[in-house]
Amino acid sequence: MKIVSVNLEQVLGVKSELPKTGRPEFVLAGRSNVGKSSFINAFVNRKAYARTSSTPGKTRTINYYNVNDRFYLVDLPGYGYASTGPVEQEKWGRMINRYLQTSQDIEEVIQLIDIRHAPTKQDLQMFDYVVQGTGYEPVVILTKADKLKRSQMKGQVDLIRQGLHATETCTLIPFSAETKQGLTEIYKIFDDILSQPADSNA
Repeated sequence: MKIVSVNLEQVLGVKSELPKTGRPEFVLAGRSNVGKSSFINAFVNRKAYARTSSTPGKTRTINYYNVNDRFYLVDLPGYGYASTGPVEQEKWGRMINRYLQTSQDIEEVIQLIDIRHAPTKQDLQMFDYVVQGTGYEPVVILTKADKLKRSQMKGQVDLIRQGLHATETCTLIPFSAETKQGLTEIYKIFDDILSQPADSNA
């Protein structure tokens, strides 16, 4: 995949009306500070297109990135940051649920999890929510892989697979925004989906 263009086309708040893009949407979900913005920057080959922050809970909107005028990366608000308070968490939760339940253009849900840690309760809830809502498991991107030694990698992948109760066919990809590890494999997943005839997708 060659990234020719990227445009942050829409930024939606809690009460915004969800658009019908008519193009394939690849949804990015993950806990606060898991590295979604860094993933987006690496994916679109831009150093600082999506704003990164060391402060969890910074993204409070649904962001639509139009890539190559062909598909959208849809960045959901980070979940699981307790300091936002239960009322704010509930608002974000409703917004995420509304999008996942109503969008007719979702092609794939991509869940980002920090490879250094076992899945959190919120990670498991999101994974199960996707499975129950769509009938298939999300693609799991294991961020910050450069923080691990190579000898630790397989053990952590296995730990996370078990923690999510994921099947052996569920795709888990160690990824590093720093070294671009895993990016070629991720591009292939996108290319494979985008190359399918439109009427073959559920």
